[in-house]
Amino acid sequence: MSKLPASPSKPRVHPSPNFGERRDGRQPHLIVIHYTAMESAEAALDRLCAPEHEVSAHYLIGRDGDVVQLVDEAKRAWHAGAGEWRGEGDVNSRSIGIELDNTGLHPFSEPQMSALSLLVSDIRGRWSIPPEGVLGHSDFAPDRKADPGKRFDWRRLALEGQSIWPNSANTGSDLSEKAFLTAAGAFGYPCDVGAAHVLSALRLRFRPWTEGPLDATDMAIARDLAGRFGVDRSPVSA
Repeated sequence: MSKLPASPSKPRVHPSPNFGERRDGRQPHLIVIHYTAMESAEAALDRLCAPEHEVSAHYLIGRDGDVVQLVDEAKRAWHAGAGEWRGEGDVNSRSIGIELDNTGLHPFSEPQMSALSLLVSDIRGRWSIPPEGVLGHSDFAPDRKADPGKRFDWRRLALEGQSIWPNSANTGSDLSEKAFLTAAGAFGYPCDVGAAHVLSALRLRFRPWTEGPLDATDMAIARDLAGRFGVDRSPVSA
């Protein structure tokens, strides 16, 4: 596991009016990573703070590693939209959202990734969030979102102890969609969107350049995630 540098200085604060109270007294137990899909951090900051757009995040990290806090962590930022993780919706009330200044078409910079690792570590410490609680937008909204995308370095984040990485050594033999969805659903994916979307989301995160039908490595990843981090959920019907 890589060693993180010392904690960063306090983020710069640029308040956004786009937030509310977390519903039903919920506290964050997820961290959601996004990319802005905009040309600059300044443009993203303007949008995240514009009342007419009704969108925000708790943090924005620039390509230079500059960290800006827009919404207090105790409040409900508007970053997640529709989606479901482990059978529950309203991800906004259960999460802290981090936007990364990136169009989705180029690698994430070293200063940005370093700042993200430090921020995630700090947030996890404050709210007792386990590494498996660090998600991409595509994980819980696989039918409509692709961020943080193919170029995001999930493995680096895992090596730094701030996320997870699967073991795909044991492949098994059952390659049915039912078996795949049962395992992926136990980990947390919303299986009602269909096997194609769930497979795409899993590959975006763990095998970003893989194409083609479900294979033994996909199945091994899903089973490993379910075995180590899964929750008790009803199996997918035939």
